[in-house]
Amino acid sequence: MIEPPEPPGPGLPVPVHSPDPHNRAFLSGPRSRISEFARVLRIAGEFVKGFRHFHFVGPCVTVFGSARFPESHPYYALGREIGRRCAAAGATVMTGGGPGIMEAANRGAREAGGYSIGSNIQLPHEQLPNPYLDRWVTFRYFFVRKVLLVKYSFAFVVLPGGFGTLDELFEAATLVQTGKIESFPIILVGTSYWQPLLDFVQRTLVRVGTVAPEDIHLLTLTDSPDVVESLIRHALEQHQSDIRARPRRIRLLGE
Repeated sequence: MIEPPEPPGPGLPVPVHSPDPHNRAFLSGPRSRISEFARVLRIAGEFVKGFRHFHFVGPCVTVFGSARFPESHPYYALGREIGRRCAAAGATVMTGGGPGIMEAANRGAREAGGYSIGSNIQLPHEQLPNPYLDRWVTFRYFFVRKVLLVKYSFAFVVLPGGFGTLDELFEAATLVQTGKIESFPIILVGTSYWQPLLDFVQRTLVRVGTVAPEDIHLLTLTDSPDVVESLIRHALEQHQSDIRARPRRIRLLGE
């Protein structure tokens, strides 16, 4: 009988070994000049592929949330309703393209007659695109995927999720806080889930000065799909000039 490995000692992280040789090589220090240059070209190729696929998808709202909630979970039903409301407001629904809340939001948008797209990611246990996508791209690199999830959106709706969702939430908040993107709405849906996080921001980060008191107002907390739809409609109205100025298709370029 093979004994299981001993758990790490107190305070030590659990070792996690990446099965993806490309990402492991990319993030493990310098390589040969030729391999580094080839990797830059592969990364550029992923950006070009994403830009080409999503260039004409219309004004988007990106919905973040966990891949782990099954269809029977109340958060899945909430994500589905949020997808419907985004579509009703006239927005294309963009998600990470996977299962769980991502699927729910794409499904709700499709059911409401809206357009539904996904920015999917290759994972060790392959994350297949959900069946409610009108268009999707699967990326190798997380940072490319995150750029695409932000680039086309005029609002961000964040449903309950884990490390990945928290990463996306604070990425969006940092971009707004630092003025790298417009002050688009960041809407946290699920009061009981997100209130402890906001309490931590208020009572710890704001108190010690690592976050400015006004930065807490970058995040809107609600349980109401009506509030979500209203904020999205307002954001789209505020940026009508940008939306009208979006490029048109050129048939000679195969668009």
